[in-house]
Amino acid sequence: MKSIEIKGTARTIAERSSEQARALKAIRKNNGVPCVLYGKGVETIHFTVTNDELRNLVYTPHIYVVDLIIDGKKVNAIMKDIQFHPVKDTILHVDFYQIDETNPIVMEVPVQLEGLAEGVKAGGKLSLQMRKLKVKALYNVIPERLVINVSHLGLGKTIKVGELNFEGLEILNAKDAVVCAVKLTRAARGAAAAAGN
Repeated sequence: MKSIEIKGTARTIAERSSEQARALKAIRKNNGVPCVLYGKGVETIHFTVTNDELRNLVYTPHIYVVDLIIDGKKVNAIMKDIQFHPVKDTILHVDFYQIDETNPIVMEVPVQLEGLAEGVKAGGKLSLQMRKLKVKALYNVIPERLVINVSHLGLGKTIKVGELNFEGLEILNAKDAVVCAVKLTRAARGAAAAAGN
């Protein structure tokens, strides 16, 4: 998995919610994004990063381990949750989860299909129905993408989560969820009907 460096500045949390709301508003007005870092057995840290720092992490199809540098101190983390403004679509808040080499983490990993499906050769259309799969593993064994070979996939056939197996990864999605399918097109139906006569 690739890594990306993000620099932030620690912030204190006001005890009164009205003061806290004012502080958050001021951060966002100055191109900042309030963030939180938490993890298993570690102290929660509230900090601020600029929108520019987050751009390459948020607006990308890739997944990253984040080298988070808060006031000069570096920790490894992953982006756990992100909130956007419902109208403006600006980033309102980001949660980061601190990781280590001994505890498994849960992450969504992009799916990539490879190969020319038998069903596509027969006139069907390949459809990717799950763009990401949720996996649990040690962070250093999580790949950048989950590659699934579809060469054997016939017309009208599917690949379900339960049929997949990746070394060192536990897939958390429902076993009967369809990841990809070769759908019958009108042309393929016509060809099949013609072959049947």
